[in-house]
Amino acid sequence: MRVLNMVQAINEALDLALSRDERVLVFGEDVGRLGGVFRVTEGLQAKYGEKRVFDTPLAESGILGMAIGLAMGGMRPVAEIQFAGFLYPALDQILSHLGRWRHRSRGRVGLPVVVRAPYGGGVHTPEQHADSPEALLCHTPGVKVVIPSSPERAKGLLLSAIEDEDPVFFLEAIKLYRGARAEVPEGYYTLPLGKARVLREGKAATLIGYGGMVEVMLEAAEVAQREGVEVTVVDLETLVPLDEETLLEAVRATGRAIVVYEAMRTGGFGAEIAARIAEGAIDYLQAPVLRVAGYDAPYPPFSAIEHLYRPNARRVLAALRKALTY
Repeated sequence: MRVLNMVQAINEALDLALSRDERVLVFGEDVGRLGGVFRVTEGLQAKYGEKRVFDTPLAESGILGMAIGLAMGGMRPVAEIQFAGFLYPALDQILSHLGRWRHRSRGRVGLPVVVRAPYGGGVHTPEQHADSPEALLCHTPGVKVVIPSSPERAKGLLLSAIEDEDPVFFLEAIKLYRGARAEVPEGYYTLPLGKARVLREGKAATLIGYGGMVEVMLEAAEVAQREGVEVTVVDLETLVPLDEETLLEAVRATGRAIVVYEAMRTGGFGAEIAARIAEGAIDYLQAPVLRVAGYDAPYPPFSAIEHLYRPNARRVLAALRKALTY
């Protein structure tokens, strides 16, 4: 089987979606002629033309507004926001319209919109290029939030997102674009939204995360194993809807939970995960739910201290050792 990186897998998914359904449109800043700043859409405009794959002005609110209108008109837009930290000017469209139309129309109008955006750090980007705003999106009723952790998962999940009848935010960890490689099946396939994965099992504790933090958790798990400590690793993949069943089952089996995310600690989605654990598994807990997260400060741009802000295996292991002392 072929080995692809995340960029190649997502490009292939978009290619397949465009070829199967003429209603699919791909647009955003520099996605056409340039092929995107990360080359995720490279070659698609040449293959499908400027009416199906096209560039937009530097106006995130306009990109989201156009996507909403196109979806209302029967199309299936896939809009790219160049970096997730650029979503903020479009929050009015997201909060007031994108997530509300099915409710507002009493179920008569769905908006099959996919919004793709690279997020997170690890590659020394400028300010607002490494933000992780998933908690804002998860707090928006009516939208789904998907964050894949590997190329083969990204391809199948993106195709499912494009097929979905409701809005889906599809966040892609920048560090994984070319840093993650895996065998990716050929052809069209989908993977279910709203389903978490248990990547490894152990009895000492459960590590829970998504996207770019999955490789961090797996690295920590490998080190812990060499120290004689076996841990469970859960990749949530979809934050909304959350696979609470898999999450709680994993925590109940170990009695200890460590949530890993690179957004700011306060109000991050990890706090929601901790709350769900408290509601559904508190009788099983042998230690407090611990969080390994970013700090309550803007992500450091162009910085040599990025490794201190972004969670790494060392910080996860420190939390694991603390959990094991209870």
